[in-house]
Amino acid sequence: MSAEAVTRAEHCVIACAEAWRGAGEVLASPMGAIPSIAARLARATFSPDLLLTDGEAMLLGADGEVEGWLPYRRHLTMVSGGRRHVMMGASQIDRHGNQNISCVGDWERPARQLLGVRGAPVNTLNNPVSYWVPRHSTRVFVAEVDVVCGVGYDRAAAAGPSATRYHRIARVVSDLGVFDFATPDRSMRLASLHPGVTAERVRESTGFPLTVPADVPYTRDPTAGELRLIREVLDPDGVREREVGAVR
Repeated sequence: MSAEAVTRAEHCVIACAEAWRGAGEVLASPMGAIPSIAARLARATFSPDLLLTDGEAMLLGADGEVEGWLPYRRHLTMVSGGRRHVMMGASQIDRHGNQNISCVGDWERPARQLLGVRGAPVNTLNNPVSYWVPRHSTRVFVAEVDVVCGVGYDRAAAAGPSATRYHRIARVVSDLGVFDFATPDRSMRLASLHPGVTAERVRESTGFPLTVPADVPYTRDPTAGELRLIREVLDPDGVREREVGAVR
């Protein structure tokens, strides 16, 4: 499949789906349209043991059909034992992966109230986590988050073994590229660029020093079969394109 035939949103779907490659029988908890399409794509292709739910108690197949029931006690066992991989959003994220979805500005008088801390601390300490950012900018990729919701590598390490047992930030996917923390100090690294994006563009859109290898690969193209699934089965209405918006 040629890169020209693939949209930026479709590269984002592939990049998000890769977060669950080789995950085995874990519970996927995607938040957002593209992560949800991506989790279903992973289940339908290279991660057939992935568990998908309706957000409540039903287990679903890649086609959205009910396959089984996940009792609440079983759900809690998986959540508390590292057997869930959450893909959350981030209103702010820093170079060590600390995430904010609570508020922007001073805690006492925030300039903008957001979702609140919610389950982010438990998600990051008890399970592998990835992040999806549909609009990469210096407003999101910041030197320091205003409130720590999701716990990054530096804070988890400072808290000791009880915090690092299941802590792992697998990847951060934005509309510009894919990022990981495969550096000596566990700071953010550019892992791949989406086709059409330059490393300089990523640097300009990031509010902290980013590790950029000498040779950065491009995010892989979907196969013909994956592209057919995305366009005809998983997202025939093109919701993915609206979530990413116009290519910048």
